[in-house]
Amino acid sequence: MADRVDYAGLVRILKTVAEQLKAQRDHLSKLDSATGDGDHGTAVSKVADAMSATIAKDASQDIKTLLKDMGWAILATDAGSTSPLYGSLFLGMSAGVTGTALDVPAFVAMLESGVAKLRQNTKAEVGNKTMIDTLVPALAAIRAAAAAGQNLAQVLAAGAEAAVQGAETTTALKATFGRAKNLGERAMGHMDPGAASMSLVFVGMKEGYGNG
Repeated sequence: MADRVDYAGLVRILKTVAEQLKAQRDHLSKLDSATGDGDHGTAVSKVADAMSATIAKDASQDIKTLLKDMGWAILATDAGSTSPLYGSLFLGMSAGVTGTALDVPAFVAMLESGVAKLRQNTKAEVGNKTMIDTLVPALAAIRAAAAAGQNLAQVLAAGAEAAVQGAETTTALKATFGRAKNLGERAMGHMDPGAASMSLVFVGMKEGYGNG
């Protein structure tokens, strides 16, 4: 496997991410029903549909353009607070892309740019029981693996593992953001649905690349 991702490789990764989100729709809504209004699975399913539709109609064969169009398509989706967060993630990823293929440093730079853009849309920090509890450790693990000279498969595997662990940590946290904050300590014992769905993004990236 070439240690880089071209346009076709990124399409495969993004398709897998969308499949992960769609497959876990009911599970994510069940998580959300414990601390929110129970529609997070529906929201991320709409995001996944926007991703798939963008891929289907894209004729650019250009990574930057694909991610940009995907970001705008998600922003235009009626998926509540999920739309601006996921939309900004992909727009940020687009802004961080240089070239026609992504090696390890370029892939890391793309993700760093995406996470930075998303974080402009939330004041949440690690420990607030949100998707930030997934994003921050996942990105840290990806950076560390890249710095250690690991290949892209290893880098993405490290990110996926940290993302899943980050989502799991939210189970023990009290809620301080969103509708769940009204529950406070009563939200403890329930995984944050946003953290759970974001972990699927990193798992999908790992699996999508591994299927190449």
